[in-house]
Amino acid sequence: PYFRTGGRTKPKYDLAIEALISTSERGRELDRLTVPEHRSICGLCLDTRSVAEVAAYLRLPLGVVRVLIGDIAGLGLVLVHGAATAVGDRPSIEFMERVLSGLRRI
Repeated sequence: PYFRTGGRTKPKYDLAIEALISTSERGRELDRLTVPEHRSICGLCLDTRSVAEVAAYLRLPLGVVRVLIGDIAGLGLVLVHGAATAVGDRPSIEFMERVLSGLRRI
């Protein structure tokens, strides 16, 4: 699967698996995207999703998806948002629901 990343195993950006990804205005022009993986990720992230969710939907290793998201974030096709993962010293309910939802899809 690493042929999709040109053999690279490390992303340009340090992306946490719970980081939220959404498609930018530029990335919404799906018919203009020539790389199939870029088109797939931008299409999935029309609804905000975590890096882990994108990997699960695409059935690709997390490392590959992190590299691809780093690439397309650099091109301005997606936006990377910090995840609201904790309230005080405990994980937020929203975060736990997203984790559970992602695990159910695997």
